[in-house]
Amino acid sequence: MLGKPLSESKIITCHLGNGSSIAAIKGGKSVETSMGFTPLEGLLMGTRSGNLDPAVVTFIMEKEKLSVDQINDYLNQKSGVLGISGVSSDFRDIEAAASQGNSRAQLALDMFAYVVKHYIGAYATVLNGADAIVFTAGLGENSASMREVIIRDLNYLGAEIDPEKNKVHGQQADVSKDGAACRVLVIPTNEELMIAQETMAIVSCSFTLSKGGDFCAS
Repeated sequence: MLGKPLSESKIITCHLGNGSSIAAIKGGKSVETSMGFTPLEGLLMGTRSGNLDPAVVTFIMEKEKLSVDQINDYLNQKSGVLGISGVSSDFRDIEAAASQGNSRAQLALDMFAYVVKHYIGAYATVLNGADAIVFTAGLGENSASMREVIIRDLNYLGAEIDPEKNKVHGQQADVSKDGAACRVLVIPTNEELMIAQETMAIVSCSFTLSKGGDFCAS
């Protein structure tokens, strides 16, 4: 889609949905990702809190008299856009509520877009620019409004969205303005294919080793 070798590309992928993460990919290899020891690090998500000051955890535990198991459940299952909006962990429900004037739902959308934009800026610095910003997963593939809000004011990277091209849902498309230096792409997630490919690689490797081979290509 970029018309250049993957080995020469700098891409920021935004996997946005109930679970969300962002990755900086240089020459086809991920060099940064927003998730850490657990999926709690990084973006706020459907029910996950995202990055927090560590002291917040003990503060909430003391204030609400929560056990370790309870605070773990609180941060994983009752936080994120669900906790902020008070509506749902489903972005479709939150967007519908926001369109009807629900201020907490709108706050949840604004906070989510802000955090995504924050990571894009950080990863553009890591990569020293970007050839493309890719939107994928449920929200990234289907919400034209969220894509527009996130890309807004990223023109310093050369990323600009064409409003007409952006009217796309769940299909591969380049939604950039003509001539944009940093392309904005929508690429549907295919996790099942990736799982199958990784499984095939492991099975093939195991078979090679079982036959006495001493080398297994990745």
